[in-house]
Amino acid sequence: MLRLGWFSTGRGEGSRALLSFIQGHIASGALPACIEFVFCNREPGEVEGSDQFHALARSYGIPLVTLSSERFRKERKARRFDEVREQYDAQAIQLLSRFDPDAVVLAGYMLFTAAEMCSRYNLLNLHPAAPGGPAGAWQQIVWHLIERKATASGIQVQLATMDWDRGPLISYCTFPITGPTFDPLWRQIEGKPFEEVKATQWEEMPLFQRIRREGQRREAPLLLETLRAVAEDRIKVSGRQVLDREGRPIAGYCLNDQVEAWLKTHPDQDA
Repeated sequence: MLRLGWFSTGRGEGSRALLSFIQGHIASGALPACIEFVFCNREPGEVEGSDQFHALARSYGIPLVTLSSERFRKERKARRFDEVREQYDAQAIQLLSRFDPDAVVLAGYMLFTAAEMCSRYNLLNLHPAAPGGPAGAWQQIVWHLIERKATASGIQVQLATMDWDRGPLISYCTFPITGPTFDPLWRQIEGKPFEEVKATQWEEMPLFQRIRREGQRREAPLLLETLRAVAEDRIKVSGRQVLDREGRPIAGYCLNDQVEAWLKTHPDQDA
């Protein structure tokens, strides 16, 4: 059975939905895994959304460990969290020392991790771009696609390293952003300068929203299928390398067929 840890800031509905999605498949027996702990960098009473996330984790009987990154920074009189990142991660690792997960899922965890954390755990990071795509937050990635008139996007699961958003590729899926659904939306901005479009329509633009939605729909099933592949030894992470069943290095495992099949059988479930 695959032993998992789960890191999240737990800011909103998306964080709760992803935890519920994976835990639901564990409970049903569809995913041979268990979540050994949930770690949150917000403590009870700090933010309402995180409190709701804490309550959800507890409702599943999952041990919850919290350490406020904001309080940690203020107590050390640091202006920026970067100044105390290594100290914070060292204390988090100490708090989690009783657990021994095979992998840790970063699911809405809003902190970059220090080198010690990357070395201690196999950190699985969801990144909203196709292999070889841009780094950065999802908003930056969507604007990048629009500016370059891209024809496809994707989602990937990386092994998190200090080379943020550029760690070894574990798995991925891709999807087109052209065709009958997208072409009318592209035509709405055809011939308009990119900076004008961005400044006047911002993230409310239908094309922007559609690209984001199609990515979001695939995040949960990609994570599920990745964890299933790891649990079944179709993907192995060893020595900061990603290997296939025979122990050969691979440049990511394409899960397009599995993700699209899941979406077809769950057309109304946007996790």
